[in-house]
Amino acid sequence: AEAENLLVGLAPADDAAVYRLDDERALVFTVDFFPPLVDDPELFGRIAATNALNDVFAMGGVPLLALSVAAFPESLPNEIVAAIFAGADEQVRAAGAILAGGHTLRDEEPKYGLAVVGTVHPDGVWTKSGARPGDALLLTKPLGTGMLLHAARQGSRHEEGLVAVAESMTALSRDAADVLRPFEPSAVTDVTGFGLLGHAHELADRSGVRLELDAATLPFFPGAREQAAAGVRTGGDRRNRDFAGPHVEADGVPDDVLALAYDPQTSGGLLVALPADKSLTLRAAFEARTLSAWPIGRVVEGSGVSLR
Repeated sequence: AEAENLLVGLAPADDAAVYRLDDERALVFTVDFFPPLVDDPELFGRIAATNALNDVFAMGGVPLLALSVAAFPESLPNEIVAAIFAGADEQVRAAGAILAGGHTLRDEEPKYGLAVVGTVHPDGVWTKSGARPGDALLLTKPLGTGMLLHAARQGSRHEEGLVAVAESMTALSRDAADVLRPFEPSAVTDVTGFGLLGHAHELADRSGVRLELDAATLPFFPGAREQAAAGVRTGGDRRNRDFAGPHVEADGVPDDVLALAYDPQTSGGLLVALPADKSLTLRAAFEARTLSAWPIGRVVEGSGVSLR
């Protein structure tokens, strides 16, 4: 019975684990933490919290409770630690949840994130497994967080792009999920460390379909294509190409666009598959809430991912 109630676990893995309590309630569990991406400690706390909370929203769930997972060096001033926690607490509250404790280790490199528990109706769990031929594909945030942050660390700052990236990385997927829920999407995942093509490959593989992505309609942050064209690549770029590349056809796609399609994202958008006849209505519903949902392709029969 215990195993029967595990609706989503390791096989196949998804954005979070889901455990059914009864016919009306299931729990969603996730954990995510990483080293600082930005210099501002409060902003780092908000980004790390958003990244973890969004895994719950990506499963169709609502967060209830969060615990901090932290590692800091002895030498890190207390006010910096306090600012990280304050940023996280602000974001957890904004998600309608409670930051209720956590655990801190000593480590040479700072790291921070959350373990989050949420709830979802057992029949309303979103996974990577339900996309069907004829579905439209939508993306709710632009691409390029990894590229712009990496370029900034190397001394090439695109200020407009970095402002947009900071805003996006602290944007909870709560509102997007609220708008999406009545449309009963076929499959949903959030685009994070594996990049768009990595997560598209996972969705195609789990659903037993092929995803056709339109290179011309992919949304990018300001300055992202310039940084990509200048040769900026993150450490995750090679990993993502190794992971998804064998399953991706992208002949003739410009190098900068391809690099951004592989670029690892932090707190990225939702990649949504839903019946094509609902796509326009959904986009209008997003616009009515001043949210974005870019049409980026379609689901067809077959396997793998194409980018054209």
